Amino acid sequence: MKLTYDRETDSLYIDLVNRRSVDSCEVMEGIVLDFDAEGRLVGIDIDHASRKVELPRLVPEAKG
Repeated sequence: MKLTYDRETDSLYIDLVNRRSVDSCEVMEGIVLDFDAEGRLVGIDIDHASRKVELPRLVPEAKG
């Protein structure tokens, strides 16, 4: 699993496995699940992440 936080866009991507996504589904505003060709969850994209998760606990370089 790999976490990538983009401070400029305030988005967090949680890459669960190293497989390419081919389909996405927004499950609630600003939260998108990515799926591979077999329908398995491969990643989670969170917009406005600083308002939805405790970033410093997940991503050490995301302060404030």
